Amino acid sequence: MEKSIRQPIVVVLGHVDSGKTSLLDKIRGTAVQKREAGGITQHIGASFFPIETLIEMCDYLLNKIKGSIKIPGLLVIDTPGHEVFTNLRTRGGSAADISILVVDVNKGIEPQTIESLTILKNRKVPFILALNKIDMISGWRNYPAVDIVSAINKQDSSVSKDFEGKLYSIMGALSSYGFDSELFFRIKDFTKEISIVPTSAQTGAGIPELITTLIGLTQQYLSNKLIYSSEPEGIILEIKEELGLGHTANIILINGSLNVSDEIIVGKKSGPVTTKIKAIFLPKPLDEMRDPRDKFNSVNVVNAAAGVKLVTTDLENVLPGSPIFGITDNISVPDLKRKVEKEFQGIFINTDSTGIILKCDTIGSLESIVNIISKNKIPIRLADIGPVTRRDVVEADAVKDSNDLFGVILAFGVKILPDAVEESTLRGIKIFSDKVIYKLLDIYLEWIEQEKTSNLEIGLSSVTLPCKFKTLPNMLFRQNNPAVFGVEILQGVLKQKVTIMNNVGRTVGTIHQIQHDGKNISESKQGTEVAISMNEPTFGRHIKKNEILYTVPNNTEIKLLKEKFQHTLSSEDLTILEEIISVRKQTSLLYGL
Repeated sequence: MEKSIRQPIVVVLGHVDSGKTSLLDKIRGTAVQKREAGGITQHIGASFFPIETLIEMCDYLLNKIKGSIKIPGLLVIDTPGHEVFTNLRTRGGSAADISILVVDVNKGIEPQTIESLTILKNRKVPFILALNKIDMISGWRNYPAVDIVSAINKQDSSVSKDFEGKLYSIMGALSSYGFDSELFFRIKDFTKEISIVPTSAQTGAGIPELITTLIGLTQQYLSNKLIYSSEPEGIILEIKEELGLGHTANIILINGSLNVSDEIIVGKKSGPVTTKIKAIFLPKPLDEMRDPRDKFNSVNVVNAAAGVKLVTTDLENVLPGSPIFGITDNISVPDLKRKVEKEFQGIFINTDSTGIILKCDTIGSLESIVNIISKNKIPIRLADIGPVTRRDVVEADAVKDSNDLFGVILAFGVKILPDAVEESTLRGIKIFSDKVIYKLLDIYLEWIEQEKTSNLEIGLSSVTLPCKFKTLPNMLFRQNNPAVFGVEILQGVLKQKVTIMNNVGRTVGTIHQIQHDGKNISESKQGTEVAISMNEPTFGRHIKKNEILYTVPNNTEIKLLKEKFQHTLSSEDLTILEEIISVRKQTSLLYGL
């Protein structure tokens, strides 16, 4: 029975800087985090924790509860921020068996935590919550020689109160997303509540309890899912060209076994291809396949679940994030190729419609970003894998002609070729690039808002704004050529070079200048008294004392004010605009239509 069970695939996820990689580093005794850009994990990596390590870590707790370890080990996948499961995708679900969601106890539920919870819920992946950084709670005392429950009970009352407050806040937030939760040692039914395990990546507190809880849940509730399958199936994490080996594939083998000389089916954008395994390299236990401290071990066979490096023929242009299937006698090659093709359906986008250009490094990241962009109702003209090219810039320029907010390129984890940089400078095309998905999208969305505000301000400055004002009785400075007189702004904004009408809808002229305290100003707002000059009218004949006057936006400007700029105008502005339309219709029946 035990031989038929494979090691579970465990995905570690959470908000950026919640301590995901640090937790694994504490277990592995490695420094993977220090080798990542900005201290953030940017690509999914895998580490194997053999049963010997698990026993060593959890021996005390296992003896205490009289438990045993039946699984052969754990394959732990570290994910970058909310890029959860990007490459560990399968059609309709996830390759993950269980997950550890890391939450900073002092920060609680953060934006990428919410994204993680949503995906966990949608893909029905069970999880444990690691309540990390408890050592950062003010006044917290570390007790290295005791278990985490005892350490919690030994804290001062003020610290305990602070801890419980943070805990219940997080539990409340989880509840709002449909998850009941409790501290792992208080849970009576693990099928109904999420286990919360307090941890510290710095001191190691709570880590044995976290691993023990994880093992217990997988053995108790996931044994059927862990039954070993002989059908080789995996996911390609990364294609790398390495000196002396050529193109290699870092993969997660989900099920089955692979042997040197086995034929496999992998996916290219042009379609599925068949290739033969020339060599298999396995990272040493507790090492990490993205950047192992020691060299890989060369092996002839590997069994699931495992993170391995494959050397095969014809790996160039194979798509990271695509599935890999071993060819056996149990399923036909055409059927396997159809399974590969199905994984690509709906991911790649290539249309003639207006929308952004999106270039990514893997299928997983492409799918993830496409989903997020779609949620933000941003159209996509092209979504593809590979570097940003000159052609992409030309495509974006074509979009810019009709919508400058979408005539841009988003680049995630890919190179921007020199000719693309040159062309983008020439055509004025923005290329947004970042190694973290949420930052890339935030930068673009922030730019959109800035552009909208800027365009709105520029557009609004060129439009005649609604304004109602009256002439002042004792402020006539010149009767004509030009007429110069004082006015009080009753409502709205009065600007230079705008057409003016009287209260019966007749045009009386155009404002030439506006002065306040002897200085020329471009505009004047409600409640101010200013002097204006007009070349056309004669004061006393065309304009009277205490007379109500209005600005006269043309029909195009009225449409813009009502539609494009409606949200920037106050209710008073909109009211005076309707009054202006009503007054003007006395002399022009079609005005405002």
